[in-house]
Formats: sequence, C-alpha cells, structure tokens
Amino acid sequence: MSKMKLNLVATALVGAVTFAGSAVAADPLEKIHAAERTIHKAAAKSQTKINAIQEQTTELMFEYRDVVAETEINKVYNDHVAKLVAAQNDEIKSLEDQIAEIENTKRNVVPLMYRMIDMLEKFVNADMPIKLDRRVARVEKLRATMIDPNVSTSEKYRQVLEAYQIEKDYGTAVEAWEATENLGGQEITADFVHVGRIALIAQSKDLKSAWVWDNSVRGWTKLGDEYLKDVTLTIRMARKQAPYELIKLPIFAAE
Repeated sequence: MSKMKLNLVATALVGAVTFAGSAVAADPLEKIHAAERTIHKAAAKSQTKINAIQEQTTELMFEYRDVVAETEINKVYNDHVAKLVAAQNDEIKSLEDQIAEIENTKRNVVPLMYRMIDMLEKFVNADMPIKLDRRVARVEKLRATMIDPNVSTSEKYRQVLEAYQIEKDYGTAVEAWEATENLGGQEITADFVHVGRIALIAQSKDLKSAWVWDNSVRGWTKLGDEYLKDVTLTIRMARKQAPYELIKLPIFAAE
C-alpha cells in the first residue's frame, strides 16, 4: 500500500473516532438540557398552581373577613332585636295587666252605676217636680242604656255622671216653662218657674191664679193674690224678659 493511501486511511479513522466521541459526549448533555427544560416547565406549572392557590387563599381570606364582619353585624342586630322583643313583651304584659284591671274596674263600676241610677230615681221622685217628665225620662233612658251592648261602659258612666250634673244644676238655675198640670183639682195649662230648689211656682195663663209646690205634703198650694205680681215678674226674669230684682215668694223647701 502506498504511503498516500495509508495517510487517507489514518485520517478517516481519526475522523470516525472523533465523530463517535462527539456523539457519545453530546448524548448526556442533551439529557441534562432536556431535564432542565422539564424542570423549568414543572416549575412554571407549580408556580401557576401556587399563584392560583394564593389567589384563592386571598379570596377566601376576604370572604372570611366579610363573614366575620357580617357575623358581628348580625350579632349586633340580633341583640337589638332581642331587646326589642323583650321591650314588646314587657309592654304586652303591661297592657294585659291594664286590661285585667279594666275588666276588674268594669265589674265594680257596673254595679255602682246601677246603684247611682237607683239613687237618682229616688231623688227625682222625692224632689220638687221640676220638669218632672224630662227627669223621669232621663232615668228611664239610663236604664235602657245600661243593657245596650253597643254602648261602652265608659260612655254609660259618662251619661250617668251627666244626669247627676243636670240634677245639680237645677239647684242653682232659674228657669220657666209651660206645661199642663193638675192644679186645684183640674188640668190647667200654666207657666211654671223654679228658683233653684227654693221655690217651684205655677201661674195660670190669664195671670189670675198662682200655686206653689209644698214638698212636705207633695202637692200644690194656691197662693193669695198678693203674690201674683211677684210670680209674674219671676217668670219674666227667668225668660230674660225683665232684669233681676228682689221679689217676695213663699218658700217650701224640700225636706
């Protein structure tokens, strides 16, 4: 073999060995780079997961704070509601006690009103017959009102007191009215006048006769002519037809 051919073979062998060595050396390095890339990808994925977890954790923390704040608000509100309920229960209890007291008062007031009406009726019958028909009718109306379910107890009591006030006012009033009464044994239409409960007098329409009520005998007594002028004047004063002045009248006070 010539020298030139030997050199080419040697060169070829060296090149082959060099190539084989390069291939052997490059294979582990590539594995290292591939592993690094895999690690980087895994790290990136892990970081993404960490970021997502951190974001979720932050959201959960805010939600927790909101829940805690809402819980505090609800606690304060619940305490407020509990106090309102307690106050309402106290008010209900107070109202129930008042209602019970009212019912007890009604039980006591109703018999009292009946006694007051009985006393009023006895007084009217024993008193001078001043506007007697009206007063008797008032007592009868009170008795009818007492059994009327549409009238409240308070209204019934008010009417009883009003009747007593009217009776009281008769004692200070000077009033005149016209009526028909049995005077001197016959029915006569006359003018009547009362001066408080001091005197109750009747005078015929022709002004020629007058009578005074004598409560001790529960009847009318005829007056002498000397009283006619004063009786006429008294009637006129009661009707605001003359100014008040001194008059002379017989007195038969109720016993």
